[in-house]
Amino acid sequence: MSWLFLFYLNYILNFEYNVFLMKPGSDTNLNEEELARYSRHIVIPEFGIEGQEKLKNSKVLVVGAGGLGAPLLLYLTAAGVGTIGIVDFDIVEQSNLQRQVLFTVEDIGKPKVEVAKKKLQALNPHVKIISYQTSFNTENALEIIEDYDVVADGTDNFPTRYLVNDACVLKEKVNIYASIYTFEGQASVFNYKRKDGSRGPNYRDLFPEPPPPGQVPSCAEAGVLGILPGIMGSIQASEVIKVLTGIGEPLDGKLFLFDVLSFTNRIFKFHKNEQTNISKLVDYDAFCNGSSKNNIDINEITVQELHRWSKGGLDFQLIDVREQHEYEIGNIGGELVPLSEIFQHVSKIDKHKKVVIHCKSGQRSQKAIHLLQSEFAYTNLINLEGGLMNYKKEIDPSLKVG
Repeated sequence: MSWLFLFYLNYILNFEYNVFLMKPGSDTNLNEEELARYSRHIVIPEFGIEGQEKLKNSKVLVVGAGGLGAPLLLYLTAAGVGTIGIVDFDIVEQSNLQRQVLFTVEDIGKPKVEVAKKKLQALNPHVKIISYQTSFNTENALEIIEDYDVVADGTDNFPTRYLVNDACVLKEKVNIYASIYTFEGQASVFNYKRKDGSRGPNYRDLFPEPPPPGQVPSCAEAGVLGILPGIMGSIQASEVIKVLTGIGEPLDGKLFLFDVLSFTNRIFKFHKNEQTNISKLVDYDAFCNGSSKNNIDINEITVQELHRWSKGGLDFQLIDVREQHEYEIGNIGGELVPLSEIFQHVSKIDKHKKVVIHCKSGQRSQKAIHLLQSEFAYTNLINLEGGLMNYKKEIDPSLKVG
């Protein structure tokens, strides 16, 4: 008897058994519509009707409805997770559409959580969607995650990432993590509850401290290949489903690394650090940004103040530290001195009057100021808070920002 025959015999027997379970009146809390909808799950021997019921009885909180959150939310909803919460305070922008597949041109300007909730409920009316149109912060984090079984982190900044982690540790929630950068992605499962009742390592065991601001640019600064968050968000969804149903081996104590250009991946193993102590939530902006200045103060100016300076004829120098291709897309008249070439062009930067330095979001300009103050003793530099992205939002909506 060939292995192929045995394989098909086993498949048919499992199929018939699960189809029998799917018949109306069988011992299940899934209704007839749900049994039909999830039939491709239910016929999988390792998943079955039990796995589908576990999903229906589960609650997942997704923090961030952006590049990672969009595919993550779509697949969790399609899979039949019973209750899904969405936290996001942002609105849909045109630059989101290159990767955030939940949204269309018609959604521009609308709150992401409102659009997401409407579309997800249209996708699967059997799933309860709860929206939180607010920032995830120290004041509300513990309260929001209280009623959820698993938290999926779809954020794109270090302060919120550490906040999500610490809140999950304090409330004993599993944290499904992913991040993206240009062509590379990461994923892991933090604070996983193991069979012996112990908890696996968390984000701080892997990254005890955040990198200095400006060292790791955001997606807005560095860019990201649009398909990458789709891949990593789908991996997150897969890990969520594995954790909720108990099938397979989650990325507990493992960091999955993926490079879309070379199509290579690695898994880096790490362990719990018993010295890691999380006893309360802290000021995460200070934690992630305070050390970046290395005891060197960086003055800042708002875009409104800069606009008043320009209109009032104040004598100051405006320096743009973006790259040439970004400058050509759109600028506000600053002199171009790319951060990558700043040491070669120090002489262009005045030491005797106020100098406002800006980039796209305020990160590279902050790093430029740090370098100039520490290496060349500048004392007259001012960072434009929020960079050109904030200038476009508050002052000139027509400005093109590359």
